[in-house]
Amino acid sequence: MQIIAPDGMGYDRVVTVFSPDGRLFQVQYAMEAVKRGATVIGIKAKDGVAMLADKKVLHSLIRERSIEKVYQVDDHVGAATIGLVADGRKLIEQARVQAQRNRLVYDESITVRQLVFDVSSYMQIFTQYGGLRPFGVTVLMAGYDSEPRLYEIDPSGTPTEWSATAVGEGRPEVMKILDAKYTKDITLKQAFPLGIDALKNFLKDKFSIKRVEVAEITEKGFRKLPKGELEAMMNGPSK
Repeated sequence: MQIIAPDGMGYDRVVTVFSPDGRLFQVQYAMEAVKRGATVIGIKAKDGVAMLADKKVLHSLIRERSIEKVYQVDDHVGAATIGLVADGRKLIEQARVQAQRNRLVYDESITVRQLVFDVSSYMQIFTQYGGLRPFGVTVLMAGYDSEPRLYEIDPSGTPTEWSATAVGEGRPEVMKILDAKYTKDITLKQAFPLGIDALKNFLKDKFSIKRVEVAEITEKGFRKLPKGELEAMMNGPSK
């Protein structure tokens, strides 16, 4: 016998009701939205974390500088969102507020792990109550406290820590490159060319330096790299 949701709608319309086989369809739909998003890569190195994002400018008349994929959250934390842009901005704002709240209350920077757990708990709330919907984004969060850290938070609010990962439409192709070439002793100078090569492998003829936004998080803090440095990395050898 088929069980119907309380108001007569199907299970795919009610985020807080499990289907008979134990699924929350709205969460799965949100994950599908992430798969259609532009590709973001995170690579943890010995001396920091490299983040590379495909801006995927959809029209030649769009100003490239108006599209932002990688954000500074705190002095030592950066994040990228993949999926619905507006949802992502809301989560970045939430992360920034949480980081500043910790600084005001405890007079110290929040740890990357604690910030990830705070954001993931906030995202999980939106899968639990009626009248809400999950955030249609995955958040890639990187930072440096005692050591480099790289986390991925999916739309269900589940955080996982990675050495290197990719999220978005190019994930299958990029992960093949990362699986084959990533090593634990990699440095940032090696991580950026590796990420760029992986993006090239996915985008092929569509690849352009204008599409890529790059940031590093080191012991010195968060920094976005200018286009000149990106071009130098592209022209240099990838080891």
